[in-house]
Amino acid sequence: MPSQPPASLVVDGPLPDQLAMGLVVIRYRAENLRIVPVYGPAALDVSPRIGHIHVTVDDAPWHWADGSGDPLIIQGLPPGPHKVLVQLADPTHKVIDSKTVDLVITTQGGHH
Repeated sequence: MPSQPPASLVVDGPLPDQLAMGLVVIRYRAENLRIVPVYGPAALDVSPRIGHIHVTVDDAPWHWADGSGDPLIIQGLPPGPHKVLVQLADPTHKVIDSKTVDLVITTQGGHH
């Protein structure tokens, strides 16, 4: 659909106080594309354009797809540096745009 502006992904980094509790909350939005859980080649003709995201944590060999549009919530990561790759994809899983969020899970201090 050449008449539509290109789709892009906007990702906000997690908040430090949430990271200190071991909780990663990543808010994101797509521009010029609606995030919905619709997949397959027939959905390529929908206007305005639709898609979903792929999420990969720490270069894992697998990812998950999400079409909710809700913030990503990741728990259970050990303390230390991590990265979360968020990819904007069309209904056939072709990646349109991507952003990487680098973060550090800290341990809560003051407990002796």
